[in-house]
Amino acid sequence: MSTVVAQSLHVFGHRSHVANNVFFFDEQIVIFPAGNYCVKYNVDQKWQKFIPGSDKSQGMLTLSISPNRRYLAISEIIQEKPAITIYELSCIPCRKRKVLSNFDFSVQRFTSMAFSPDSKYLLTQTSPPESNLVYWLWEKQKVMAIVRADTQNNPIYQVSINPQDNTQVCVTGNGMFKLLRFAEGTLKQTNFQRGEPQNYLAHAWLADDKIIVGTDTGKLFLFESGDQRWETNIMVKEPTSGSKSLDIIQESESLVEFPPVSSPLPSYEHVVTTPIQTDHLAMPRVFAIAAYSKGFACSAGPGRVLLFEKMEEKDVYRESREIRIPMDPQSNDPSQSDKQDVLCMCFSPSEETLIASTSKNQLYTITMSLTEISKGEAAHFEYLLYPLHSASITSLATCIRKPLIATCSLDRSVRIWNYESNTLELFKEYQEEAYAISLHPSGHYIIVGFADKLRLMNLLIDDIRLFKEYSVRGCRECSFSNGGHLFAAVNGNVIHIFTTTSLENITNLKGHTGKIRSVVWNADDSKLISAGTDGAVYEWNLSSGKRETECVLKSCSYNCVTISPDAKIIFAVGSDQTLKEIADSSILREMSAFDVIYTAIVISHSGRMMFVGTSVGTIRAMKYPLPIQKEFNEYQAHAGPVTKILREMSAFDVIYTAIVISHSGRMMFVGTSVGTIRAMKYPLPIQKEFNEYQAHAGPVTKILREMSAFDVIYTAIVISHSGRMMFVGTSVGTIRAMKYPLPIQKEFNEYQAHAGPVTKAQIMLELKTRVEELKMENEYQLRLKDMNYSEKIKELTDKFIQEMESLRTKNQVLKTDKEKQDIYHREHIEELINKQSQELQDLECCNNQKLLLEYEKYQELQLKSQRMQEEYEKQLRDNDETKSQALEELTEFYEAKLQEKTSLLEEAQEDVRQQLREFEETKKQIEEDEDREIQDMKTKYEKKLRDEKESNLRLKGETGIMRKKFSSLQKEIEERTNDIETLKGEQVKLQGVIKSLEKDIQGLKREIQERDETIQDKEKRIYDLKKKNQELEKFKFVLDYKIKELKKQIEPRETEIKVMKEQIQEMEAELERFHKQNTQLELNITELWQKLRATDQEMRKERQKERDLEALVKRFKTDLHNCVAYIQEPHLLKEKVRSLFEKYVQRADMVEIAGLNTDLQQEYARQREHLERNLATLKKKVIKEGELHRMDYVRIMQENVTLIKEINELRRELKFTRSQVYDLEAALKLSKKTQPQEVSETVSGGDMPSATATMRLNEQEETGRIIEMQRLEIRHLRDQIREQEQVPGFHTIAGIRLPSLVDSDVDFDVKTK
Repeated sequence: MSTVVAQSLHVFGHRSHVANNVFFFDEQIVIFPAGNYCVKYNVDQKWQKFIPGSDKSQGMLTLSISPNRRYLAISEIIQEKPAITIYELSCIPCRKRKVLSNFDFSVQRFTSMAFSPDSKYLLTQTSPPESNLVYWLWEKQKVMAIVRADTQNNPIYQVSINPQDNTQVCVTGNGMFKLLRFAEGTLKQTNFQRGEPQNYLAHAWLADDKIIVGTDTGKLFLFESGDQRWETNIMVKEPTSGSKSLDIIQESESLVEFPPVSSPLPSYEHVVTTPIQTDHLAMPRVFAIAAYSKGFACSAGPGRVLLFEKMEEKDVYRESREIRIPMDPQSNDPSQSDKQDVLCMCFSPSEETLIASTSKNQLYTITMSLTEISKGEAAHFEYLLYPLHSASITSLATCIRKPLIATCSLDRSVRIWNYESNTLELFKEYQEEAYAISLHPSGHYIIVGFADKLRLMNLLIDDIRLFKEYSVRGCRECSFSNGGHLFAAVNGNVIHIFTTTSLENITNLKGHTGKIRSVVWNADDSKLISAGTDGAVYEWNLSSGKRETECVLKSCSYNCVTISPDAKIIFAVGSDQTLKEIADSSILREMSAFDVIYTAIVISHSGRMMFVGTSVGTIRAMKYPLPIQKEFNEYQAHAGPVTKILREMSAFDVIYTAIVISHSGRMMFVGTSVGTIRAMKYPLPIQKEFNEYQAHAGPVTKILREMSAFDVIYTAIVISHSGRMMFVGTSVGTIRAMKYPLPIQKEFNEYQAHAGPVTKAQIMLELKTRVEELKMENEYQLRLKDMNYSEKIKELTDKFIQEMESLRTKNQVLKTDKEKQDIYHREHIEELINKQSQELQDLECCNNQKLLLEYEKYQELQLKSQRMQEEYEKQLRDNDETKSQALEELTEFYEAKLQEKTSLLEEAQEDVRQQLREFEETKKQIEEDEDREIQDMKTKYEKKLRDEKESNLRLKGETGIMRKKFSSLQKEIEERTNDIETLKGEQVKLQGVIKSLEKDIQGLKREIQERDETIQDKEKRIYDLKKKNQELEKFKFVLDYKIKELKKQIEPRETEIKVMKEQIQEMEAELERFHKQNTQLELNITELWQKLRATDQEMRKERQKERDLEALVKRFKTDLHNCVAYIQEPHLLKEKVRSLFEKYVQRADMVEIAGLNTDLQQEYARQREHLERNLATLKKKVIKEGELHRMDYVRIMQENVTLIKEINELRRELKFTRSQVYDLEAALKLSKKTQPQEVSETVSGGDMPSATATMRLNEQEETGRIIEMQRLEIRHLRDQIREQEQVPGFHTIAGIRLPSLVDSDVDFDVKTK
């Protein structure tokens, strides 16, 4: 049985708490994490491809992409152990290149990673308390260097490598900024921190040694080779409302809850949770910095990004642009959308677009050209995809008639998605959190369970509008029926049933003692199945409102329930690590979960596939009927358990929060706790596998499934009355018997019945005979079984009688023991009662005394309270009197002040009136003076205008001359500037080379010193070795003499060895001959064996014929002997003889015919085998020739393409030369016209035009020669093409013919004329 395969189709969501969570693969493709995948998203074509995480992964922590965009590193926790997986992005699909999982050092998880510029090395940082900085040669899984970055257990937020130097490393964290250099197998610190330590959150490399660093107090520092060069503060700009403080912003951000265990980003969650001083509340936090060619971009507080550009004169950066996250008008509180921190940013390779990810799982983008257009005003981001969920998805539902998904989340939003176009259709936020959701089959309504009410809402084109509210509090489960006329809502342990026609509550289903976890409808909506924490699974009849079946198992707390499409079997999963099949109030079967708790279950509407969620966060896809063995595909979902799943509307409360199967049975949708929705498709198996069949009592209106007849036409079909067997007649005359339910594979018995097609009557007759035979066999087997069972029953009765007697004796003994214990207990109880009565009396006496004492204290306290009341009343009276006196004094004082102020006001008004009069008089005088001055000015300026016009005319002539000079000078300046730029670039390169060479020189000097020391040591060793060498030379002289003597002994033996080798070669040649003879003999033996077998078969056939003839002769003799008895009766004798003739003569003929037929069949079989062999050889030859022909054709095609390219290039050159010729001719004509007009004054002036004319004629001759050469080449190429066209099987591309050379020549001649 093949397993079900699920394929990821689309993801709606983003995981922002992964460090470095968005970057560009190329100009159009963006990579970001979602769920347990990394998504490759094409911005233009809107498609997604997936890079799956590791199996049994508990979540991604950090990402890093190599500078050449070829490798992707993912840090994960797999089975509570950290691991780094490196993928090769250039492969399609992406494949794993290396996995770093076995570490020689202690590590809990990796918090940051970075590739080197050449992508060969990987830098990783571990979390506290170890805080190890590791430098890897990752392709060989080799640790080049390891250093403890911090000893005070402070968090480290980011590590990086210099983009120009593999050996330089930067580390930033809380109170830490370190520059290290890799040398001699270690990482050594090269800078020293000065001043107060800051909480450095992010950094980026700008140039060779320049780094920009951001802090949590809104400060930016520029370091060059470890020394601070520049500093600036980012100021907070209050939003337009101006009334909300940063405390409110932090409260709004705290609504987003991330998983506490696997949250790998200390740069956001740790910083937000750590307390800071009140002085720093107004300062923004710089969580992300991204560098580009003009400067850098940095996050500047909630919803704000600033662009800084470098000043031309100094190494100083100034703020050039501001980019803001726009307010969302569809949100319940639009101001909250721009109060989310930007956690990660990246520029595209061409620096045309900027992408940012925020703390609320959103992705934004902006084109950099827009920022330059919007001068003075802040630019605004746009959504890269669409608004995504920012918190855990609590429920998910699909629609029957439309490709829609509905989701609700803890971010208080309801969203409607289209899974065909992969877009967000509708989106609305509310005041309360939504726990459950369900879509109407028509796709026009939804029901949503909020904390306070259940709401029925309409889905409009651009809005989700409330239609009706029900007072159902804390509804965690709700579901529309398949027909849409009913819906169920769960409140605690009660199920409320409502109608959509009258919108009223029909019934309330009560019976569960614990909370109801899951509710599901059957196919025709007549029944409802529910399961709860009390271990009960109930099947409710909605017409009567009563339970039809029940299955209670108190040891199991059920998590989810579903029902098969035929409504016969209920599937339930719970806390006992099994999957249960329930039918008729009893558990039919329990399937083990293999040490995992199943938390959710759903079955497809076709009934062929089942999906189960586990407590480990995986989803298992299996076929139905369920397999006996461990046969399923397991898909890693997330780190937390899958806690909730429905058939139509479903929700996982943690990490993977919801799963639903569409009504087409081809799509599956999954919601996660980080707000992502995943759409999956699972294609059906392609092989001949038949999973399920469905029979009907009435007419079949829908074909459920087709089963192949395997190249035969079925002509008749019959099912047995028991329903367990099926018989089918074919057009070949065979009958196929198969079991029902039908088998998955080609499993049936085939019987040859007739020469023609089988009819139903023939099948019925054969089946009746077979049924009678089976009845006889069954009766006989039943009798045997009765005999066996009767013997077994006797044995069991004897055993039970003996056991009953033994149990009676035990019962009597137990009764006696019980009577004794009863007597003992009665006596003990009487003693306890007496003790209790005495203790009660003692307690009553003690309590009475205590009560008297308390009563006396109470009376004393009452007297004190009365005295205190009297004193306070006196004080209140005195206070009232003093207040009244003070009020009178204040009123008198302020009335006197008012009188003084009114008198001053009157005096001021009189002064204002006098000033107004004086102002009017002065105004009149000034106007008259101005009129006179204006007339004088007019006359003066008119004279000046005339003078200036004359001077302008002169200056225009001068400017014309100056412009010509200026243009020539400007060209010279541009040439010089280009030369200067090239020289500067060379100078920069040379400076870099000089620096690197200086470093190499220092290193070489150290090596020289070390080598000098080693040379001295080696000279001492050489002196010692020389002494030893002298002694060894003495030994050598002795040994040489011995070697000469041994050589004299070896020479005669070598001659013997040569002789032996020649003999061995001769023997080997003889062996080869023998081997060849053996192989020939073996072939002869095999041929003889085949002949022997053929002769044996012929002998057997002949002997069989002899036996048949002997039997015929015997029969004939016996029949003759019987005929002899009728000799006296001639008539009878005649008849007997005639019968003998008819009997034996005809049979003899048949025997001869049969013999002839067998010979013919053998001859036919031989010829057929011979022809099949010839056909196979011919096929092979045809295939080989076809391949050769195809290779030749491809080669010729390639040559043809190259030739056509060359011809096109020649044509372009022809056009270019023609244009040159035309230009030259035009120039010649102009020169001829100008010659008679111009009169030369001097001899030198008369010689110049003739020289130019000769020059131009020479150029024309050269162009003519070039054209003739090109024509010859084109003709030669045309001849080659014609020769290749005559080759069989060669055709020109798409039937294109080149234009004739004659026509092109004529056109050229016409143009030249």
